[in-house]
Parts: sequence; C-alpha cells; structure tokens
Amino acid sequence: MDYRKIRQALIWTLLSLLVFQESYAQATSEKNKPPVYVLVHGAWHGGWCWQQVSAILRGSGAVVYTPTLSGQGEHKNVITADINLETHISDIVNLIEMEDLHDVILVGHSYAGAVIGGVADRIPGRLRKLVFLDPVLVKSGQSVLSAINAPAITAEVTQSAAMNGGLTIPAWPVPIYGVKDSANTRWMRPRLTGQPFRTFTQQLTLQHPYGNHLPLIFIACTAEINPAFAHFAKSAKNNKDWEYHELVTGHDAMILVPKETAALLETFAD
Repeated sequence: MDYRKIRQALIWTLLSLLVFQESYAQATSEKNKPPVYVLVHGAWHGGWCWQQVSAILRGSGAVVYTPTLSGQGEHKNVITADINLETHISDIVNLIEMEDLHDVILVGHSYAGAVIGGVADRIPGRLRKLVFLDPVLVKSGQSVLSAINAPAITAEVTQSAAMNGGLTIPAWPVPIYGVKDSANTRWMRPRLTGQPFRTFTQQLTLQHPYGNHLPLIFIACTAEINPAFAHFAKSAKNNKDWEYHELVTGHDAMILVPKETAALLETFAD
C-alpha cells in the first residue's frame, strides 16, 4: 500500500473541503446581506416624504437612506443660485461613497428620475438597480423642462421663478401631487419648499448609455396621469429594456399608498 499517495489524497481532499466551505460561507453571507435602498425625493419635497415607506422597509430588515437634496427640505436655509442638476447628482453620489454603500437599489421619484440617471452614469459599480417612481426621464442633452416638452409648464415655471430673481420655483399646490385628503394635505403643505430653478433648466450630460447597463424599473402611478408626463410611462412600457409596473394611485405614491409602495420596492431586492 502506497501510504504517500494516500496521504496526498487526504491532504487534497481536506484542502478542497476548506475551499468549498469558505466559498459557501461567503456566498451565504452575500445572500443574507440586507438590501440597501437610497430613496431620492422629487421636486419641492425632501427626505421627509419617505417616512412611512422607509419605516416599513427598515422593519423588514433593509438598510434605508432618505437624503434631502441641496436647497430643499431641511436644507432650504442654504439655497443659492448655484444649485443645479449636477449639484443634486453629486449629493447622491457623495452620500453613497461616504457611506461606502454597495448593491444599492436607487429609487428616484418624479424629478429625481433625472438625478438617479446621472448617478448611474458616474458610479454604476455601487448600484444594483434603478427604480423610477412616476418619473421624469431625462436623456443626455436634455433638461427637465425640455424632457417634459410642455410649453405651458415651461412658461409657468419660468414666470414663477422670475418673481424671486430666478432663484427658485415656488412649490406647486398639494393637489397637484395627487394628495387631496385633509390629513396628508396639512402634513405636506408646510414641508414643501421652493425648487432651485437651475435644476430644471440645466442639461443632463451623460458619458455612457442611459442607465449605464443597470436594470431599469419604471413604476407608473395611474390614478391621475398628468398629460405632460404620460409619454414617459408610455415609452418605458413599450421598451423591452424596462421592467414596467403600475400603482393605482396619485403621483406621491410614497405618501398616498406607503404599504403598497414599500411592498413593490421589496420585490426588487430579489
């Protein structure tokens, strides 16, 4: 009997088992990591609008960040004419990098569709999926206003911003967001803040294809569809590059139907 060969075989078997166990442990650890969400609010809002959705997601074990963009919400005291779309993109890029986040499910509501599109262009390696909640879809070379392509809205926004020297666009009335019940109206109205004007007029510049090869998910809020925004949902629904979903609610789904919104977001963690 060749004991030397037997010993070598045993050593290789033990080494193989150790490598397998380490690989299995690493795979199990990755699988058991909680999902990470970064929820980005739309125009005139702040991180506050995600309160109910973030509480539900955290209750299910997720890691959730709800940043407020420069010049809005609790940052309204630092509003300047220099804040533009690139500023807001940098807000989210900096958050993700400073918190050292990876595999992020990045969610952008309404105007923030423009923001997360820019974030994906810069740091795709830290992201897992892009979720656009009833968004404005802004392509490279477009601004938010040119993407909407509604002369009446452009004129209204420009005229209203001119009242404060082009600094901000005053907040639109609460019912515009689909919120009409008195309790939510009372809660929202004092929290809405002016939108930095240049966030709507600065062109988005992308260095890579839209979405930068990340999975693209579109959620349309279908209870009341603003005609000026309808073409975004139509284009996503008819495009094989998009995963399309609907919520039968108004524009501010995170406030109107937080349970349904959170439940849908949870399905994207699979």
